[in-house]
Amino acid sequence: MSNQSYDASSIQVLEGLQAVRKRPGMYIGSTDTRGLHHLVWEILDNAIDEALNGYGKEIILTLETDNVIAIEDFGRGVPVEKHANGKLAIEVIYTTLHAGGKFTETGGYKTAGGLHGVGGSVVNALSQWMEVTVSRDNKCHQILFEQGGSQVGNLKLLGKTSQTGTKVRFKADPEIFGNATYSYSTITERVQESAFLLENIKFILRDWRTQEKKEEVFFYQDGIASFIDYVTIDQQPVGNPIILRGTNNKIETRVALQYTGDYQENIFSYVNLVRTKDGGTHEIGLRTAITRSFNEFARKYNVLKEKDKNFDGVDIREGLTAIIALSIPESLLQFEGQTKSKLGSPAARSAVENVVFTQLSFYLEENHDFTLDIIKRIQKAAQVREAARKAREEARKGKKGKQRERLLSGKLAKAQTNNANKNELFLVEGDSAGGSAKQGRDSSFQAILPLRGKVLNVERAKLEDVYKNEELNTLIHCIGAGAGPEFEAGDTNYKKVIIMTDADTDGAHIQVLLLTFFYRFMRPLIEAGNVFMAQPPLYRIYNKKEAHYCYTEEQLQDFREQMKSYEIQRYKGLGEMNPTQLWETTMDPSSRTLLKVSIEDAYKASNMIHILMGNQPQLRRDWIEENVDFDGRE
Repeated sequence: MSNQSYDASSIQVLEGLQAVRKRPGMYIGSTDTRGLHHLVWEILDNAIDEALNGYGKEIILTLETDNVIAIEDFGRGVPVEKHANGKLAIEVIYTTLHAGGKFTETGGYKTAGGLHGVGGSVVNALSQWMEVTVSRDNKCHQILFEQGGSQVGNLKLLGKTSQTGTKVRFKADPEIFGNATYSYSTITERVQESAFLLENIKFILRDWRTQEKKEEVFFYQDGIASFIDYVTIDQQPVGNPIILRGTNNKIETRVALQYTGDYQENIFSYVNLVRTKDGGTHEIGLRTAITRSFNEFARKYNVLKEKDKNFDGVDIREGLTAIIALSIPESLLQFEGQTKSKLGSPAARSAVENVVFTQLSFYLEENHDFTLDIIKRIQKAAQVREAARKAREEARKGKKGKQRERLLSGKLAKAQTNNANKNELFLVEGDSAGGSAKQGRDSSFQAILPLRGKVLNVERAKLEDVYKNEELNTLIHCIGAGAGPEFEAGDTNYKKVIIMTDADTDGAHIQVLLLTFFYRFMRPLIEAGNVFMAQPPLYRIYNKKEAHYCYTEEQLQDFREQMKSYEIQRYKGLGEMNPTQLWETTMDPSSRTLLKVSIEDAYKASNMIHILMGNQPQLRRDWIEENVDFDGRE
């Protein structure tokens, strides 16, 4: 081993924004399409923070040609005068990390959800160029930053103006993001979500990338009420939405509740417009208040007798969709981790609980018949959950072992060991592929469950319908952790559940059907990172000297150019592979590629499943026309 010197000269100091360009993933997560959109969110969040604090009533976002984005707000306009360090304030804001008005009491931000002065400078660092136009103090100025903020132009006076605000135009650097482009539907979702949460703030979204320029306006006077209607658009509402608002300990709470005909519970929470997908203290306060309100009502009107136990929260929230949005002052704001996906502010729990309990209790009293109808649902949910619990207990004790064995007999090829922390379950399409998988697997830890035909689309199904479906009932017993409200991720028999289907439209349809089932009835399995999709090859290209598997058309073309003479085998289905081929390409942990299924945003995931698997064909058609390139030119 060579003895390389390590002394003071080995230490590199990255000045200015160089650190951001060196390690962009530390600041925006990735440099793929997701990271590209993160640039938009940072500038948009700055505009939103102005509106959130009462400055400006309109935000305009424009997708221009050549991958340029423009975001304009009508707030106060960023300062342009000289800063104490001798530079212009506008230059400090967009070229210095951790510089901004959100750190100080005099900045005028009571609440904020952006990166607190980091966002603008990070976007500048990762842009080929950025142009900032500021209107304030009856003057309009403009400054240009280039090469990741390393070159700063002069501040130009464009003229007089009666407007105020900031317009940021930038082009993400292709050297960092490659050919990644902006998705109109992705940006639309974020803009519309912000419009729902920022009542009386108008968002204008423009797409100028094609000849037929598109413009949409998002404006909701009763934002959170419109939001709950939108989220439950494809479900059967039970009663009217319940809207609760109030302020406690300087924390403003807005809540919308809607019971539906579904059994799932869905809570979408936001803090200062930041989506808290991992929940936190505000969700705890919400759940506690809802449970307490219904139990006290039931006690008061003798629905629950003195000897009866209180209703369980999970039964009360069956079929409930809730949106909770908090505005929290900087002094009380506390997130867990850097991703801001979980709120940790202790004050939020008591503030939410006080507001929701007081107002929901009043609502339940004023809507007595509705409350009694919901309590009947709660009692039924409790009975179903208790029956399921007893059935699981009996199964664990072996009383229903024979029934389970009969169900799985002839279907499941078991793993030889019972190590749930190592074992894998492959869900395979058809008996042909199942036969190859059974012969090719490592039977010490891999189990195979062939699926016959397409499973039930559960988007509109109830839990009892799922149990009546033989294929899904078999799958539930195989995984061994129940389904629906009583599902326990810790009881699963397998560390990995792997969907392995043919690489064709039927295979893709089966994937979607299974993912819909897991999302609706075993969501914790996905959240725990236990659901995967196998990635089988499309081709095998070979000659007398060598053979290669190709997983994409591009890989096939590369090998065709490298090999002089060859033959190509097209795998139309998994059953066309012999057991050895299936093992080494798709099942061998040392060489395979698995795609982990994850849920970044439960609201978007739920909405997408409603669109693709629900009973409104027009929603599905609109999404396909927006997202699928039928010509294959892109």
